[in-house]
Amino acid sequence: MEFGRRRALADLTFRNQGITFTVYGDESGTERTFPFDLLPRIIPAAEWSLIEAGLIQRVRALNLFLRDIYHEAKILDEGVIPRGLVLGNPAFRREVHGIAMPHDVYTHVSGIDLIRGDDGRYMVLEDNLRTPSGVSYMLANRMVMTRTFPMLFEGRGVRPVQHYTTALPRDAAEPFPS
Repeated sequence: MEFGRRRALADLTFRNQGITFTVYGDESGTERTFPFDLLPRIIPAAEWSLIEAGLIQRVRALNLFLRDIYHEAKILDEGVIPRGLVLGNPAFRREVHGIAMPHDVYTHVSGIDLIRGDDGRYMVLEDNLRTPSGVSYMLANRMVMTRTFPMLFEGRGVRPVQHYTTALPRDAAEPFPS
């Protein structure tokens, strides 16, 4: 009963704040609240440290890949990735070729979607480098969860997320935090 009441409160908060989405192809065009689980996934700090280190490494690798694609293209020349797969991709921007990005950062915000396999290991489902809209959902989710279930956060060592937007570099000359 109490859980249902809190679920309804969270859904209402999302709807009132306009945190919704429309399913493409749905002819009714109905906006739905962003689906989220009221029972948070708890990842122990030691386990998260390993995942976080892997994610940092992955984003660095993605930036190195993009730098290579838009400059030397060794990965294409050596046949590691078929040239046509990259150059024929509609997301490939020929006009960026040869342009040096500050600090070699080609993807400033990356949404790396994780899933947990049947064996309990975390795996990457996909990398979202275009417009990782999940960032705003993550921030809204945390805000709603701390209001709906404050007892889950108080004194539990949950890492904060509200500083996310201020942690981003303010200009192109400023390096990204490591």
